[in-house]
Amino acid sequence: MSEYTEARLVKALRESLKEIEWLRGRARGSGDDQVAIVGIGCRFPGGADSAAGLWDVVANGRDTISGFPDDRGWDLDALYHPDPDRPGTTYVREGGFLPGAADFDAGFFGIGRGEAVAMDPQQRLLLEVAWEALEDAGIDPHTLAGSSTGVLVGHMAQEYGQDLVEVGTEGYRLTGTAGSLVSGRVAYALGLEGPALTLDTACSSSLVAVHLACRSLRVGETDLVLAGGATVMATPRGFVDMARQHGLAPDGRCKSFAAAADGTAWAEGVGVLVLERLADARRHGHDVLALVRGSAVNQDGASNGLTAPNGPAQQRVIRAALADAGLSPGDVDVVEAHGTGTALGDPIEAQAVLATYGQGRPADRPLVLGSLKSNLGHTQAAAGVAGVIKMVAAMRHGVVPATLHVDAPSPHVDWTAGAVRLATGAQGWPVTGRPRRSAVSAFGISGTNAHVVLEQAPPVTEPDRKPPPAVPWVLSAKTPQALAAHARRLLAALDGADADPVDVGFTLLHRARFACRAAVLGTDAAELIAGLRTLAASPEPGTVVGETALRAQAERFAAGGTVDWAPVFAGTGARRITLPPYPFARQRHWPAPADRTPLAQKPVAGPPAPAVDSVETVRAALGDVLGEHGTIGLDDDVTAHGLNSLSAVELRGRLQALTDARISLADIFDHPTIRSLARFLDER
Repeated sequence: MSEYTEARLVKALRESLKEIEWLRGRARGSGDDQVAIVGIGCRFPGGADSAAGLWDVVANGRDTISGFPDDRGWDLDALYHPDPDRPGTTYVREGGFLPGAADFDAGFFGIGRGEAVAMDPQQRLLLEVAWEALEDAGIDPHTLAGSSTGVLVGHMAQEYGQDLVEVGTEGYRLTGTAGSLVSGRVAYALGLEGPALTLDTACSSSLVAVHLACRSLRVGETDLVLAGGATVMATPRGFVDMARQHGLAPDGRCKSFAAAADGTAWAEGVGVLVLERLADARRHGHDVLALVRGSAVNQDGASNGLTAPNGPAQQRVIRAALADAGLSPGDVDVVEAHGTGTALGDPIEAQAVLATYGQGRPADRPLVLGSLKSNLGHTQAAAGVAGVIKMVAAMRHGVVPATLHVDAPSPHVDWTAGAVRLATGAQGWPVTGRPRRSAVSAFGISGTNAHVVLEQAPPVTEPDRKPPPAVPWVLSAKTPQALAAHARRLLAALDGADADPVDVGFTLLHRARFACRAAVLGTDAAELIAGLRTLAASPEPGTVVGETALRAQAERFAAGGTVDWAPVFAGTGARRITLPPYPFARQRHWPAPADRTPLAQKPVAGPPAPAVDSVETVRAALGDVLGEHGTIGLDDDVTAHGLNSLSAVELRGRLQALTDARISLADIFDHPTIRSLARFLDER
């Protein structure tokens, strides 16, 4: 066989393999093994603390860039200098920052003060956002304990806690700053037994996590996956290092694909998607927000520079994702680009899009190209999942948001090489007669590229509506303060809104149950809102507002009992809607600056704290963990009431948070009654 013939044969075999892979993708893309996005939780700059909040940012063309934070111990005066070559400084003084990044509800997760301070805020915020994502999906996180649910999270080390000096953090620094614990902490807190992986491919990390999550679901390794990424800049080192390379936009804005592009802009964010197979989502009654039709990941390999983007590799990953989805380039309407706003990276990315999506399209239906980074800045490990959340909302609303700060398309791109147009203004989604589709790109400085193809959620048949005679709105929280906050936030969201009271009640039923409870009963929206206003004014645990036939059930619920509310909503056509998430306490946890006295060494002002009633502390903690308040005797063996190794972990965390005592699981099982455990705590 001649060398020429052999080369032709190899080429033919490669093309055949590509065709087979495309057909496999086509078959997969038409079946119920497609992956559905059923829940979203996020925290992004500009107060975008939900998918709806992020949509508000992009739909209204908001710029969320702000000045450097003043609550992290950064020496802001010494940090800024206009000379880009001055060591230890940055010529930029703005970015996309999360307000309250130091805040965390440690008590909710049974974590003591010292351990919470030692935890990287990326761990802390991911715990809260994962909980919120599950709430958004209508899943009580408690029901997932022992399941094969996976946690795949993108993360980049941010040097948190290098100078921890607080007494009480010793022993927690390793677990608090270990990247593996970013995902492992979520699995531990919720009792999840699927794969927990922390991924660092730099700025493509969270999109790689989504790709691997889809693979895990498709092969049956998991039935549910939490996938996303988190970035919180604990120090300004990222600004200082990038300033030395002259890689930052002086005004702190990403000008994606613009003639004025002059560098990237660092930002922060946390995003989590709840993913499951479409067939499972339908069986469980979960709302499908969008589908992940296909995805791909590849590497630049030996390119023209370790950190330089590789155009041919980007083209390959796009084509591989389309093949995985069983789609052609013309089947996708919008691409949410990486779009960092750099003079080097943007032209390479644009040319890759033009060479793939821009070919073979009708001239009157070009691909629309945009980037969320023009609103938020570059959220690093969370960038990919941020783009997914934006595109899910855009497909649901049928609007392509504007990309900001584009004075003119980049002159370094041959925009005539394909049918691609920048989204310089908001526009309606292209009308095609088929489901809306979009794609999201993320390219890491590591050379790892990811591309994900999304599709509009399948249409659902709306059931007939038949309101019940009376509707319960049930609320619960871990503390009286949180119950009060829950009532106020719910009232603020519903007062004057056009929400169906049946849907509100049905949505609240899918939340986790805690010790502090209340209920509002009514027959119509006006009556329920009035009752909620009464509760918000005086939100005492155990309160029931309203007189209906459901009063006895509501009182049993508010007292901590178990009530099956499902028959109330059977046949009503009730559906879940978006409501405010659990009101996590905003308590600051951040290391003291090196020039300040450590927290644990500061003199205590005022009278000493009252002694802890250990018996009542143990009784309350056990009641929260087991859901039995007032039914466990002081000398009852708590294992007979259902305390097992998993619930003992939660009990230990609660007791450590309440008493600051170091407790092992062996200590709990060695003292298996309320009285003996309280005596042990007193001795400690």
